This record gives sequence, structure tokens and C-alpha cells, in this order.
Amino acid sequence: MIFRSSTFIRTVALASVATIALGAQPSMAQDVPAASQWPDTPTARVEALAVLQTLNAELLSNASATLTLDRWCAAHKLAPAGTKIVAQRVRGQDKQADIRIRELLAVKPDEPVAYRRVRLACGDRVLSEADNWYVPSRLTADMNEALNSSDIAFGRAVQPLNFTRTNLSAKLLWLPLPEGWEMAPDLPAPTTGSLSLPPLLLEHHAVLKLPDGTPFSALVESYTRNVLDFPAPALRQ
Repeated sequence: MIFRSSTFIRTVALASVATIALGAQPSMAQDVPAASQWPDTPTARVEALAVLQTLNAELLSNASATLTLDRWCAAHKLAPAGTKIVAQRVRGQDKQADIRIRELLAVKPDEPVAYRRVRLACGDRVLSEADNWYVPSRLTADMNEALNSSDIAFGRAVQPLNFTRTNLSAKLLWLPLPEGWEMAPDLPAPTTGSLSLPPLLLEHHAVLKLPDGTPFSALVESYTRNVLDFPAPALRQ
């Protein structure tokens, strides 16, 4: 029997966030679990859940995912000091804005909506993949030029707009512990290996808005297993 001897283990599940399933999005990541720096132990699984929910909460409470990932990258030493998130453009995979996206953006049927797909990378680690539909007429000319001609991250390009974020859903795509674990007599048994992480761990749907409430961007963000690509915390007894 595996004894839950830590208050940390007993309480971490209280950090759960409500989710709304809006359908899976195609991903560039390969759907193959990979070994991680986290051992496959009960405590490490609880810690992984806590860390993932911490990232989830930080993303939900900040307007810019780019700036949040800047801080996450630095705090967890995923790249050399001073490294900032950069966007890797994915070209040739454009998706037209459907009726639902146009409703979220409150645009007329004939109003242009641009599309951008990027990978947000911290050094050599891709931390997220994002689909972004945005309304060029609601950005400045300089912002549109930067988005069209460079790989600048969207959140960094539009930062002067002082925008807000409305979260539509936050969904954990991987659970380190089975549902109902907090009421079960035992935690999962440890193994001699490491935790196997799927390519994507977390998915957010959101809308960015101008200070007057006008929407200008609709996002689907998928966060990769690289957000946990650092050594697990020391085991707590």
C-alpha cells in the first residue's frame, strides 16, 4: 500500500480548473508518448499535476500567453538566461475563418480575417502550437506589417493595444493521476521508469479584446510536453 504522508499530496487536486470541451485541433506534434525527466512515482505524479495546474492558472490569469511563457521559460531554466519566446511560423496550412470564428470576432461576412499558425519556442524547445484568426483592420499598420513580414509572436506584436483575454475553455489533455484518485485508498504504484508524456498536455481556447471590448483575435493554443522538460522536484515524504 502506498501511504499518502504529505499534506501537499492530499491537497493538490483542489487546484483543478473547470473545462469546456470544444473539439480537438490538428497538431503538428507526433502522437507518441516520450520519456521525461520525471520518475514514475506517486509523488512525482502529484507534483506533475500541481505544476501543470500552476501553468494552467498562470495562462488563464494573464492576457498574453507569450509573456506568460517568457516567465515560465526563465523560471524553469528551459533555455539560457535572457532567452525570450520566439514564434516559428508554419506556412501553407491556412484555415479559413468559419462561422463560429466570425461570430467570436464579431465581423461582417465580407470583412477580412487573417490567419497565422505558429510554434512558440523557448530556445530549442517548442512550448506551444497556436492557431490564430485576427482582424487586420483592428490592428495598427505597423502591427500588421510585423505580423506579415516577420515571425514575431502575436502577443508581443499587439502588446501596445493593452488588450484583455476572455478564456473560452481550458482543458487538460493529460492527467498524471486517474479520475477520482483523491478518494481512492491508494495512489498508482511506482515503476522503475520515468513518466511518459503525450505530445500535448493542455489546450486553451480564447478571444483577445481591445480595451473597449471589441474582439480582434480568436485563438486555439496547445501546450506541449516541453513545458515540463525540467527535472522533477525532490521527492517529498
